[in-house]
Amino acid sequence: MAQHVKVLGILHIAYAGIVMLTGLIVMVVMGGIAGLVGVTDHSPDSAAAVPILGVIGGFIFILLLVLSLPGVVGGFGLLQFKPWARILVIVLSVLELFSVPFGTALGIYGL
Repeated sequence: MAQHVKVLGILHIAYAGIVMLTGLIVMVVMGGIAGLVGVTDHSPDSAAAVPILGVIGGFIFILLLVLSLPGVVGGFGLLQFKPWARILVIVLSVLELFSVPFGTALGIYGL
């Protein structure tokens, strides 16, 4: 049983890391697109689009960062066998069931 708890903690940390990395990639891509639009097109429409693209990329990054932090906290709590971490990971596992396909697999394993 202890081995499964450790594996579940590692999987939650890894899944949260992938979500954070995805948010970072989205932010970089949106910033790159905003930079390309700003450099190549000098119309008033592009001047309005550049900051909007940057804000959307930053918002997505912050949103994914905030959503993945409980997974990191719960994963480290499971690795240290904290009793509150089991409750947190059960709640996260239920919520991850809706994230197909990897979140679903992790949610099923966590329950």
